[in-house]
Amino acid sequence: MVSVEKRNGFKEVGPSYFGKTLPHVKFEVFGEEMIEKPVKSSGNNGRVYLPPDWIGKHVKIIRLD
Repeated sequence: MVSVEKRNGFKEVGPSYFGKTLPHVKFEVFGEEMIEKPVKSSGNNGRVYLPPDWIGKHVKIIRLD
């Protein structure tokens, strides 16, 4: 995480990407259900297990931290 004080007095907090600080953004999402889970390690990847009745459904993943 990087915290940078800007000249205009606003503070941006976010991950560093190619030396730039990315601000947090707000998402508004409409859907049927929501599950909040930690991402678990799976080889060289991350994995989130979801209920079996979600198989074949369209989902969106938002990283919170």
